[in-house]
Amino acid sequence: MYSILILGSAVLFTICAGLYLDFRSRGRGISGAKARSAVLGVMIFLFAMLCMSVIPVLAAETAEASVSSADTYRYIGASLAIGLACVGAGIAVGYVGAAACGIIGEKPELLGKTLIFLGLAEGIAVYGIVISILILMM
Repeated sequence: MYSILILGSAVLFTICAGLYLDFRSRGRGISGAKARSAVLGVMIFLFAMLCMSVIPVLAAETAEASVSSADTYRYIGASLAIGLACVGAGIAVGYVGAAACGIIGEKPELLGKTLIFLGLAEGIAVYGIVISILILMM
């Protein structure tokens, strides 16, 4: 499964970019070159470990029978349901959260109402998970 390798690489890149920004922002005697070399070393090590962990999965995949095209479309549909629902929930929570922070700053007694609206926005992701489970069970 090359998708595991691609997704794992994206996660590792995100982690290492966060480490670089953290090292650079602290400014405790760590220059940009030292931070880059430290993060690059961590990235190479983690990528090597990821490749080593994917090799048995790739070997097992070749030994199994191929998956039918109906199963493939089912998995694609389930992943799209979760992915798009989570993107929508993230956008909704961003707007609602920003508005909630502004309201709470002016009227702290409205905290409970803003939490209800945040929960409703977060419910979009739950709907996506339910739909993907229904797709996978059929």
